[in-house]
Amino acid sequence: MSDMTTVTRSAARSDGRVRTGGGYRALWTATVVSRLGDTLRTPALALLAASVSRDPRVVAAVVAAGQLPPLFLGLLGGVYADRWDRRRTMATVDGLRAVLVAGFALLVATGEAGIVALVGCALLLATLGVLFDSAAFAVLPGIMPADRLAVANGRLQAGTAVAGGFVGAPLSGVLFALSAALPFVVDAVTFTLAALLALTLRPTPVPAPSALHPVGPGAAWRAAGDGLRWIWRDATLRRITGLTVVTNLATSGLVAIIVLYALEVLTVPAAGYGLFMAAAMLGALAGGLCAGRIATRLGTLPGLRWVLVAETIAVAALSAARHPVPGAIALAVFSAGTATWNALWSAYGQRNVPAELLGRVGSAQRTVGMLAAPVGAILAGALGSAAGLPPVLYAATAVFALATAASWLTRHTASGAASVP
Repeated sequence: MSDMTTVTRSAARSDGRVRTGGGYRALWTATVVSRLGDTLRTPALALLAASVSRDPRVVAAVVAAGQLPPLFLGLLGGVYADRWDRRRTMATVDGLRAVLVAGFALLVATGEAGIVALVGCALLLATLGVLFDSAAFAVLPGIMPADRLAVANGRLQAGTAVAGGFVGAPLSGVLFALSAALPFVVDAVTFTLAALLALTLRPTPVPAPSALHPVGPGAAWRAAGDGLRWIWRDATLRRITGLTVVTNLATSGLVAIIVLYALEVLTVPAAGYGLFMAAAMLGALAGGLCAGRIATRLGTLPGLRWVLVAETIAVAALSAARHPVPGAIALAVFSAGTATWNALWSAYGQRNVPAELLGRVGSAQRTVGMLAAPVGAILAGALGSAAGLPPVLYAATAVFALATAASWLTRHTASGAASVP
């Protein structure tokens, strides 16, 4: 995103660090604050649903309502992120989310928040979030020079890891215990702050009407296909996206059974599970902060290949571990790799995709990647039920090993002109 007045471009530095202007600081703060609000609200919604009904189907409906919009509407979010001023889009979306959550907090405080209100709130917030995420992804290249995008994305990954894992998640339960409405009040405040920060950014160019598809629903879906077509035509983006889909299968499977694996295989005490998972947050923090250095020293695409190597080793080590300490270390390394991967592939797309397509291409990559998550979770559950938990980790190791081998075997395009994962 660009600053509304003047932008101080980050100075290139050989050590991977970056000096940022006010535009990036505003974006970083808005993103981290918004993430904090999300991690306060999401557990609070689940807790509130459980307090209203003990029916697992009801609680699952609330959770699913927050997960479905990115899958079904992600591509459309990119269309409108490319059609509208991205700075104003972000501010408007967060303003609407602030009003929505504030109204929901009032319902909770007065005891009027039923299941319909919970599902509706989760669904609307997730739908608006699709548009915000698409605009935020596409606006970053207006703030940072191309060679600093990996650093910028890495710091965003690190900031959201801290806000989500170390602050928001533990604080949510405390606030909910004080008052069921309190997490939602704080969330409304975070959305308001994020909206105000977005308004400090410079307006982004809006395409001329003649350059846009017609605005009808069918035309919007055709415009969304532009992002998919661009990925398909770009050999490097196509391979990055394919590797993301494959590794997301394994990652989502691991996440789906990690609590059981920790308790039953690694013998993590129930009281120590939170500490065990803190290792993942520490790893994500380290990976985000190191992404810029990796891009500077290795290059973005070679860095992605080495990240896959590290993740493969980490998953193999986790599958072999039978004690909490080595298991936590392996999990931390894996989480560091995930955060680094996210920062590097984002930087590549932001640097190489035309600005007028960036919202659609970024949304297409995220949507395709997310489609693998439920499949991986279902497969992991079935395999764990049939063969036990360790085979799930063995399978995840095999998937990562195959993805890593593929990334090294196809690291050059047919023309030899560009390195690809």
